[in-house]
Amino acid sequence: MGPLGGVRIVELAGIGPAPFCGMMLADMGAEVLRIDRAAPADIGLNGNPKFEVLNRGKRSVAINLKSPTGIDAALRLISKADALIEGFRPGVTERLGLGPDVCLSRNPRLVYGRVTGWGQSGPMAHVAGHDVNYIALAGVLNAIGRRGERPLPPLNLIGDFGGGGMYLAFGVVCAILQAKQSGKGQVVDAAMIDGALSLMAGVFGMRAEGQWADERGTNAIDTGAPFYDVYETADQKHVAIGSIEGRFYQELLRRLGLENDDLPDQWDKAGWPRLREAISTRIRSRTRDDWTSIFADSDACFAPVLSANEAIAHPHIRDRGSFADLGGVVQPAPAPRFSVTRPEIKSAPPVPGEHTEAALAAWGFSSDEIVALLSAKVVRTADK
Repeated sequence: MGPLGGVRIVELAGIGPAPFCGMMLADMGAEVLRIDRAAPADIGLNGNPKFEVLNRGKRSVAINLKSPTGIDAALRLISKADALIEGFRPGVTERLGLGPDVCLSRNPRLVYGRVTGWGQSGPMAHVAGHDVNYIALAGVLNAIGRRGERPLPPLNLIGDFGGGGMYLAFGVVCAILQAKQSGKGQVVDAAMIDGALSLMAGVFGMRAEGQWADERGTNAIDTGAPFYDVYETADQKHVAIGSIEGRFYQELLRRLGLENDDLPDQWDKAGWPRLREAISTRIRSRTRDDWTSIFADSDACFAPVLSANEAIAHPHIRDRGSFADLGGVVQPAPAPRFSVTRPEIKSAPPVPGEHTEAALAAWGFSSDEIVALLSAKVVRTADK
C-alpha cells in the first residue's frame, strides 16, 4: 500500500509543517508513529480529533518526555525507525535528550528531519516567527498583491506547507534513499525561508534576465497583465484568466467577442490599462456560470473561481476522486498518484495516546515493560 510501504517514521508531536510532512509520508504508505505528550491535560484536544486532518493515517503513543524513562522509551522507538521528524526551535530536542547526536548514536541509519522557520543556523535561527514572516524576509510576500496595494499573505501555504512541510518530506525521502545505499543517516535541515526561496527559483531567473520588476502588479503573472488576472462577473462572482501564450490569448478574445475590436497588442504594456478595461467590461456583462459555459472545453486558460464547497462538487474534481470523506470530514485525498503503489488514507486522525499499548508492542516492547511504563505514568493511553 503506497510507495513508502515498510518505511517507519517517528514524529514528535507539534503543529504546522512537521505534521503536514508526516501526513504526506503516511498518505504514501509509511508507518508514522506520532509521539504525543503524556500529561493528562494534553491528551484531550480542544475539539474533536477527527478534524485534525494533518494527523490522519498515523498512530499515536503518549510518552512523558520530561522523564528519563520516557526519553529512553522514545529512543527505543527511534532506534527502529527509518526517520524522525520534528518541528521545534533549534536546540529544543537537544535539551530533551533527543537531539541528532544522541539519536544517530542509537540508530546510525536514521534520517533526522527537522523543520524550522529560519533554519538551524544563522543569526535569526532562534527568533520566533510564522509563515508570513518567513516569506516576507525571502522576498516572496513583496511579490504578491496588486499594484499600488500592500502585499497580500497567501494563507500559510508558501512558508508552512510548501516551503516547510513539503520540502521536509522531500528531504526525508531523499535521505532515506541515500541511507539505504550507504548505511549512514544524516540530518535534514528544512527551513521555511529556504523552501520559500526555492519556490521562487523561476521568478529569480526572470529577474536576472530583466524580465521581472520588484513593483507588485506590474509583471505578466502577478496581475500586472490583463490576460493573467481575476475578473468580477455580473453576479459578483469571479473568473480566472491565464491566457499567456498567443494562441490561447486569441482564443480568449474570440470567446469574449473582442477579436474584431481595435485593441492594443497583447504585450504592449502601455496598452494594458485599455485592454484590461475592455476585458473587465465584457466579463462584467455576464454571470460566472454564463462565462463557464461559453469557455467550456476551450484552450483560453479560463476557470471559474470556486468556493471550497463548489470545488468539492465540481465534476472534474469528483471524477478524479480528489477529495475523500473520512468519518464525515471531507478533505483532500492523497497526492500525487501512482500507477501501481496506490496511496490511501489508512485511518482517521488519532486521539493522543490512542495506540500507546498496541504501538509499543508492535515496536518491540514486551507486555511487562508496557505495564510498568503505564503504572509509572511514563506513558498513557487515550482513555486513562
